Amino acid sequence: MTELTKVQIDAALQRGRAARQLEPRAAAVRYDQQMGRVVVELTNGCTFAFPPRLAQGLENASEAQLAQVELLGAGSGLHWEALDADLSIPGLMAGLFGTRGYMARHAGQATSSAKAAAARSNGAKGGCPRKSA
Repeated sequence: MTELTKVQIDAALQRGRAARQLEPRAAAVRYDQQMGRVVVELTNGCTFAFPPRLAQGLENASEAQLAQVELLGAGSGLHWEALDADLSIPGLMAGLFGTRGYMARHAGQATSSAKAAAARSNGAKGGCPRKSA
């Protein structure tokens, strides 16, 4: 092994140690059928839960498939073998439930009476106002 390779390996190990201390990591994961949520127990003692319908690859999964969740690596991700789906813990904690394209397609799809009223109001005015230069 060359000296450069040894230095690179040492630097990578150092980055890994830093990531384990700074990034959220999962200690355990399960699908809670009663709540309809994937529940992630973090190494810092916190618990994070999310509805699987929000996550890319889990939208149409059965409860039996959702229950087959596994931890990846040192708790850096979640994996569903039967669904060929993987999600990162740091990404989930940041509200990213899929790839950039998936998130763009699903952004703004939530509906509410306020959102519907605003759309009707904008439509009555001829649509969205033009941006001034």
